[in-house]
Amino acid sequence: MRTSLLFLLLLTCLLVVVGNVQCNPNYREALAKSLLFFQGQRSGRLPPDQQITWRSNSGLSDGRLANVDLSGGYYDAGDNVKFNFPMAFTTTMLSWSTIEYGKRFGPQMKEARVAIRYTTDYLLKCATATPGRLYVGVGDPNADHKCWERPEDMDTVRTVYYVSSNNPGSDVAAETAAALAAASIVFRKVDPTYSKLLLITSQKVYQFALQYQGSYSNSLGSAVCPFYCSYSGFKDELLWGAAWLFRATNSIYYYNLVKSLGADDQPDIFSWDNKYAGAHVLLSRRALLNGDKNFDQYRQEADNFMCKILPNSPSSTTQYTQGGLMFKLPDSNLQYVTSITFLLTTYSKYMSATKHTFNCGGVLVTPNTLRSIAKRQANYILGKNPLGMSYMVGYGQNYPKRIHHRGSSLPSLAAHPQTIGCDGGFNPFFHSFNPNPNILVGAIVGGPNQNDGFPDNRDDYSHSEPATYINGAFVGPLAYFSGTN
Repeated sequence: MRTSLLFLLLLTCLLVVVGNVQCNPNYREALAKSLLFFQGQRSGRLPPDQQITWRSNSGLSDGRLANVDLSGGYYDAGDNVKFNFPMAFTTTMLSWSTIEYGKRFGPQMKEARVAIRYTTDYLLKCATATPGRLYVGVGDPNADHKCWERPEDMDTVRTVYYVSSNNPGSDVAAETAAALAAASIVFRKVDPTYSKLLLITSQKVYQFALQYQGSYSNSLGSAVCPFYCSYSGFKDELLWGAAWLFRATNSIYYYNLVKSLGADDQPDIFSWDNKYAGAHVLLSRRALLNGDKNFDQYRQEADNFMCKILPNSPSSTTQYTQGGLMFKLPDSNLQYVTSITFLLTTYSKYMSATKHTFNCGGVLVTPNTLRSIAKRQANYILGKNPLGMSYMVGYGQNYPKRIHHRGSSLPSLAAHPQTIGCDGGFNPFFHSFNPNPNILVGAIVGGPNQNDGFPDNRDDYSHSEPATYINGAFVGPLAYFSGTN
């Protein structure tokens, strides 16, 4: 009987491999590629060791309209705009990944630090270039989205956007503070001077967010909406920023701020916009690992969040596709999958350390419950799904070939030295059915629809566009599972 079962399992695995789905994904390979992706998103002057060689220098004069240097940072997705709100969240998540799972990164730890520093260098410029201002974006998104051109050829206006005491942006400022505070922990031992600069700047930016409260969506309007509106308001970022500064400083000041900001929101999502669940899990660490009863409310909030995610929980508000993928929203669903998967692995890790369990109604939840759901999501993204499709570009044999990404879909400068203007990229490139000429290795796209289908069309941006914040949240789970290969 046992021999027959083993044969059946081997046969199943063989059929899966033939269908281009890996039975046991290579998490280490996926981790390396997920970090390599960030090189393809770089703005500014590229370093000599750039590995994504079809990219070249771009946006070198960013900030000139305000007489400041705002070169560097990342393009957020398939466009040529630098939106600091999602960029800062990406930075926070990359930093949290290395803080939690550093020992499992292996040789990729250096690459993770490089990816983080590339954006923190830019965020430091944004925070310190002009007293009283926090720069929060470069490039007119409305003009940019009418074009299909390489970042190296940009001829759209590189408008500079900022928040100030008169035009506040507590959400983007507090997220920037969170990013700098989290990164200060990453560099604390390897570069103490840089770490101190990050922390001091974080504290100043957070104070600005706290003192001049308001949403950047109201201050900047169509420059950020509908692209990255702060739909959840700014209280979640104030809590998130205070939580990270408390983690970085252990200061009673930030502890009191965290307590005053409360934990009364009951989310069932975690993203670049809504940080409550992330803050609750981050703060629950004090209750679970340090036994600090003052943080029990956050442990309870984290328990409640997990009950809304687990498929067999009576209080679940989360749909799953027939193939097993968490499905939150139709536009770029994988951004929510990767972010929530990060919280699943991290909370599972905290629970394991103290043998914590909890109940969702009558359902007992153990660390392994969360870990199993997280692993299923990770495996689905890497190819263990009904289509046998890896949603990470360049991983496996069957992956998206026509991603919604300007640089990837247009010939490189080396292949096509002539300038491709604003309209020049639509025909023959954007509207072509040919695969993209440049492979953006490691990019995770928006993902399949709720029926596990994926058309692989360049103009279907809600499913085929990659984004930094999708990858930024997935690095942690990949590192976590890399230690269990």
